[in-house]
Amino acid sequence: MPELWPGTDAGKAEHHCTVIDANGTTLLSRRVPNSETELLKLLGDVLGIADGGPVTWAVDLNAGGASLWIALLVSHGQKLLYIPGRTVHHASAAYRGK
Repeated sequence: MPELWPGTDAGKAEHHCTVIDANGTTLLSRRVPNSETELLKLLGDVLGIADGGPVTWAVDLNAGGASLWIALLVSHGQKLLYIPGRTVHHASAAYRGK
């Protein structure tokens, strides 16, 4: 299976994760409470969709509300990128109305 790209919009109480494939097809879009149990379920669901294929995670915060999520991803050996909010804001201009 081609690489999956899950991106997380992190918040204090909950996060929103969207997973796309190499073609830009949305495979999962879900709000998740910021709790270890729920985040581990999300991690398992995404890895299940990947079916052993590569997964590169992205998150828009590198501290605060995203700390638990980052710690879980790192402790499970996941490839993780930090994409600053400013970058996300500029990239979103290409997707107005979506």
